[in-house]
Amino acid sequence: MQVNGIIAEYNPFHNGHKYQMEEARRRTGARYTIIVMSGNFVQRGSPALLDKHSRAEMALRCGADLVLELPTLYASSSAEYFASGAVALLDRLGVVTHLCFGSECGDVSILTRIAEILADEPPEYSSALKRFLQQGYSYPNARVNALMQLYPFLDGYWQVFSSPNNILGIEYIKTLHRRGCALQPVTTKRTGAGYHDRQTDIEICSALALRQALYAGNAPEQLGYHMPLEAARILTDRLSRNRLLRSNHFSTMLHYKLLLERDHGYQDYLDVSPDLSARIRNRLDEYVDFDSFCDLLKTKEMTYNRISRCLLHILLDITKTDMEMGKAMDYVPYARILGFRKGSEPLFTAIKEKSSIPLISKLADAEALLEPAAYAMLRQDVLAGEIYQSAVYAGTAKPSVNEYSTPLTIL
Repeated sequence: MQVNGIIAEYNPFHNGHKYQMEEARRRTGARYTIIVMSGNFVQRGSPALLDKHSRAEMALRCGADLVLELPTLYASSSAEYFASGAVALLDRLGVVTHLCFGSECGDVSILTRIAEILADEPPEYSSALKRFLQQGYSYPNARVNALMQLYPFLDGYWQVFSSPNNILGIEYIKTLHRRGCALQPVTTKRTGAGYHDRQTDIEICSALALRQALYAGNAPEQLGYHMPLEAARILTDRLSRNRLLRSNHFSTMLHYKLLLERDHGYQDYLDVSPDLSARIRNRLDEYVDFDSFCDLLKTKEMTYNRISRCLLHILLDITKTDMEMGKAMDYVPYARILGFRKGSEPLFTAIKEKSSIPLISKLADAEALLEPAAYAMLRQDVLAGEIYQSAVYAGTAKPSVNEYSTPLTIL
């Protein structure tokens, strides 16, 4: 049985996502498609445009058969950890045959050659990387310079390293290589706008362009051309009932957490260095809101998105110890179902036979199914969901949605 695995944020789901899903199915002949999707917070260190259940429904209505939540620990982390967690989840299901992803270059062979070098870390590469870091280059630039210096076949491919989906693709394949798993990587060349492109006057525009258009005041109905009809209807419905969530809606919560732990410092949180912890403490009196504080803290070496991820880790109480515990459990010790399509019974039967981790369909049953450390990771996802929903419903005089009472999406 051929099964495609796709790692996604769907923030929101648009025509390019549907094209990639359909093209992957055409190329592999897969009977089923499993999506590993970020929950309510995404890799840039910001809240998702819509909650995870709404985005899971978008995916299911547009062709997915099963949607699983990527634990918050990885969904809000760097590309390396994001890929490590997501690929581990697909691998541990035991049924996925193809890892499908979009990329700017569309050439899986060049991405694979780069990924294998980075995974194996030959001594000459490690030495060159260290040398460039000592010269003051940021880690991403030092890595590119080391690769270009040592491997002539990369001449002309420098642009591969400046495109986010290429970078994620390399991390996916690197993780496959290190795990020694049999998933076959399949990449689809991105069409239409690039990842960072903000144009909305073409059929396939980026998710960033859609978000920026909504933040600028465009009505969801105006953007329907860029989304499958089913996804556009969900977007319109949800935004007619709930406000458009942004990072600044978490400003008060973050400020409280930063004040609470000012004396101790923040270096225990994931990705927060002692230097960044000191900068946060020294500039906390200048805090206005989430976004402006990211701008205030960023440097030549630390981008806005990296700062945003660090602040999100502080807000969500995600620590370096959490990541070490995650690694010790082979990254993902459970598969939490967000939704599935009826008629997927053969897929579920195969997963139950071959998976090395339990499927969680009801949160109330999770504690009995999971070891304490695994249950702690799941509780972190629940907490992130509750924090997200509290921001959605703030000021509405309505209680926020409870994670335990939210049903699966079943189509």
